[in-house]
Amino acid sequence: MTEPNTPPPRRRWLRALVLVFLALVLVGASVVALRQPSHARDWAPEHARLPHVTITDSLVHIEGVRHFTYASADDFTPAYDDRTYDLRKIERVWYVLSPFDVHWRGPAHAFLTFGFADSQYVSISVEARREVGETYSTWKGALRAFELIYVIGDERDLIGLRAAVWGDPVHLYPGRATPEQARALFLAMLRRAQALEAEPAFYNTFTNNCTTAILDAVNGIAEEPVPYGRRVLLPGYSDELAHEHGLLDTDLPLEEARAAFLINDRAQAAMVAPDFSTALRR
Repeated sequence: MTEPNTPPPRRRWLRALVLVFLALVLVGASVVALRQPSHARDWAPEHARLPHVTITDSLVHIEGVRHFTYASADDFTPAYDDRTYDLRKIERVWYVLSPFDVHWRGPAHAFLTFGFADSQYVSISVEARREVGETYSTWKGALRAFELIYVIGDERDLIGLRAAVWGDPVHLYPGRATPEQARALFLAMLRRAQALEAEPAFYNTFTNNCTTAILDAVNGIAEEPVPYGRRVLLPGYSDELAHEHGLLDTDLPLEEARAAFLINDRAQAAMVAPDFSTALRR
């Protein structure tokens, strides 16, 4: 006979299962919380090298500017250069947006690229740093599974890879920024790359990723801060946010701008041209 205050057997089993589940969640959360970021892992080739940035007066010297060449997505030749950029020659910044899916714009990658009066172009892409054999996962990215990396590379690599090799849609939007503002954005991103080299940090899908890095840099110079919200969390819609705040240098309606600044065909045609960056903007 069951005592009056004793739960039925089924309820006891349910309570036990809930307690086991909560214990597993706590253990998992403890493991995640105890994991420390590191630069010393077996990195995937495209994330193997951190850039080293030195800023001296108006000159920026970067060791490790990535410029891989691609026969296909899985067949590429790693290459890095040491390059110097004159801050006094920055003319413009562009916003690069590459949605992962043509049917739903939500998931996407975004980064900035900078143009100089001496015809140099350089891109800065904030990414989840993957180890050999790892693939990106939105949920793993929220659980300290990836470190953060600032990839500094030329446009033929960072834009061409996505537009011509992977075939993802890529929009190259001109930014409505003065040379002084472009310079401030460039320096903000470079100083974050310096800090990251000195002290590793985790990527986070929601709080420390490609779009939040750009948002932080923009809000460092903006008169009116751009808010964090759905269109940052789902960066495929971030061009809508930038358009709304007047950050894109176009008077076209958004859908027309998306079509006008889609550069896949130009990127595909220019992959073997000596003036890739100029061809994208021709």
